[in-house]
Amino acid sequence: MVEYLEEIKRLEDELAKTAYNKRTQMHVGLVKAKIAKLKEVQVKRSGGKKGEGYSVKKSGDATVILVGFPSVGKSTILNAITNANSEVGSYEFTTLDVIPGTLNYKHAKIQVLDVPGIVHGAAMGVGRGKEVLAVIRNADLAIIIIDATRPLHYDALMKEMYDSGLRLNVDVPIIKIIRKPRGGISIGTTVKLTKIDKKTIEAIFKEFRINNADIVIRSDIDADQLIDAIEGGKIYIPALTVLNKVDLVSKHELERLKKELKPDICMNANEKVDYQQKLSELVFQKLKFICIYCKEVGKEADLNVPMIMLLGSKIKDLCTKLHKDFITNFKFARIWGPSAKFGGQKQMLEHKMMDGDIVEVHVR
Repeated sequence: MVEYLEEIKRLEDELAKTAYNKRTQMHVGLVKAKIAKLKEVQVKRSGGKKGEGYSVKKSGDATVILVGFPSVGKSTILNAITNANSEVGSYEFTTLDVIPGTLNYKHAKIQVLDVPGIVHGAAMGVGRGKEVLAVIRNADLAIIIIDATRPLHYDALMKEMYDSGLRLNVDVPIIKIIRKPRGGISIGTTVKLTKIDKKTIEAIFKEFRINNADIVIRSDIDADQLIDAIEGGKIYIPALTVLNKVDLVSKHELERLKKELKPDICMNANEKVDYQQKLSELVFQKLKFICIYCKEVGKEADLNVPMIMLLGSKIKDLCTKLHKDFITNFKFARIWGPSAKFGGQKQMLEHKMMDGDIVEVHVR
């Protein structure tokens, strides 16, 4: 374990000293590939599997995780915006298990989970870190909470989450990799690559001992995104950043932190009246909810209480939410609204719904 940590540190120091330009592009890419491989080996040797975690049953329209180092105010925030009753203390490690609560907002029921505080080395398993991070990987949104008096925690927290395979607030790069028995590396692109060249792509693949593959790239990727695509298992989720305990720093320091960390909201968690509504609205917006109205056959649609779904949801997602037998007995659905070419259009399970759609499900 120690030798891997030392080698990773050496390579990371080398990266920090290397100026990135076209001349050094391939070298930087290869060093990043070596670091990724070493971290993967380190995770495996530290014991356990990536998927290990607390047993948390998802409920409601979406699941939100409160993430931060110990004693940043997660429990106070949970209690303020939900019906939970999480223990609150001014000392570290108050939360020793996952505490669930429900945020009811604009017809949405949002499950909010307060997990134990992440510590340095969490991605490698320190402080039950891999278990906590596994819960985050199953969330629809992460709320990153930073103590204004400990701003350096932000970079450390981002590193732990990145090392665990979480990618926050970034789009999934479109890269298709098909391995083959022979023929070498074939690279096709549909966009201009401005952050990596084909020689570097080939070199990174060879570093991962992939010598034969067809690669199609449809996004302007960099070396890190290519490595992610090769390794697989990365989770892309949206996130909000909360800067808490701002009453404990000066106005000058607060302005500096706003420029540096770019938080979505600044607050003092003990004064819940000031932020409760704003934070709830930010969560609702960041989840990109859509409202779907259900209609029974032969009846008018219920336009008063919508079904809350995530952007990109399909008819099969709605059926799953309505009743477990709807998928098994599904015949077709009729759609009125933005996703339909005409009123009452027939659609099947894979059809993507849009905000404001009226859906009538027909079952056997």
